[in-house]
Amino acid sequence: MSDLKTFIAGLPKAELHVHHVGSASPRIVAELAARHPGAVPADVELLKDYFTFSDFAHFIEVYLSVVDLVRTPEDIRYLTYEIARDLAQTQQVRYAELTCTPYTSVRPDLAVREPRTGHSGMPIEAYTEALEDARVSAERDFGITLRWIYDIPGEAGIPAADATLAYAVDHGPEALIGFGLGGPEVGVPRPQFQRHFDAARAAGLRSLPHAGETTGPQTIWDALNVLKAERIGHGTSAAQDPALLAHLAEHRIPLEVCPSSNVATGAVASLEEHPLKTFVDAGVPVTINSDDPPMFATTLNQEYEIATDLLGLDTAGIADLARAAVDVSYAPEDVKARLRGEIDAYTGHGAE
Repeated sequence: MSDLKTFIAGLPKAELHVHHVGSASPRIVAELAARHPGAVPADVELLKDYFTFSDFAHFIEVYLSVVDLVRTPEDIRYLTYEIARDLAQTQQVRYAELTCTPYTSVRPDLAVREPRTGHSGMPIEAYTEALEDARVSAERDFGITLRWIYDIPGEAGIPAADATLAYAVDHGPEALIGFGLGGPEVGVPRPQFQRHFDAARAAGLRSLPHAGETTGPQTIWDALNVLKAERIGHGTSAAQDPALLAHLAEHRIPLEVCPSSNVATGAVASLEEHPLKTFVDAGVPVTINSDDPPMFATTLNQEYEIATDLLGLDTAGIADLARAAVDVSYAPEDVKARLRGEIDAYTGHGAE
């Protein structure tokens, strides 16, 4: 596996399921915590323990405490630029679709927040400007192309959905390509957001919700039939429904698979029991992703290593996984062509 690890480490990649705040490394979180002292440790070593989760609910609690550290446009720009640096320099990511949740930065008075900080948030215009400034700078400095998915924090309900839709349609940044739905699934039925996804799609955005991570296959069916999902975030429970697997395969609807995340949040009992191979054997398109990598003590490289082990891949198979992410991404065509060329060139080199 050591040779394969080396191959993976240098392989040019696309990352399609990675959260903006959730991508903040301990280095980045420590800097933000030093700017805004409070519950989150401003120490890289202490953060390793802080990012140890007992279940999905605990993960959400910790995640929101990190969200509380992103309070100003300067924080947004720093976070975004440094995430891009890490993706490009340590994971060889050339293209990434980052899922952003503007509601939690623009509307910091959410009832779900604990502890309440009392800070007033920022205007959506400032949020957008900071994102775009970091994106342009990162592409110039690190050669990485970023695109945004704005997602509804499902636990905050219809008010958050209304606001997120307005942020996307009325204030959407130039690089916004998708509309998503994240957060807890239990008690958050997908159909309540139908009109929001209808409006987002009418505005030209792609439907990219999470579904079937901690709930059963019906959540995925709802995402497909009601929200008109074009890719499914996680989709773990699809393995329980042969008809759903057949539908995903027939209609070429990709699953954004995040193995370590699924184990860390309890969606899957262990990596050995992860349904990735079931998806592939059923002909379902899959991409490999990292979700909230520092919080789950993983990297995109490690997720490729896990997939390599679960699927029994060689270098050609690993490169095919990387190509699959490019193919189902919403990258500009010239970026897709360039990245495919890089993967092909690297694979030829790696096979020598």
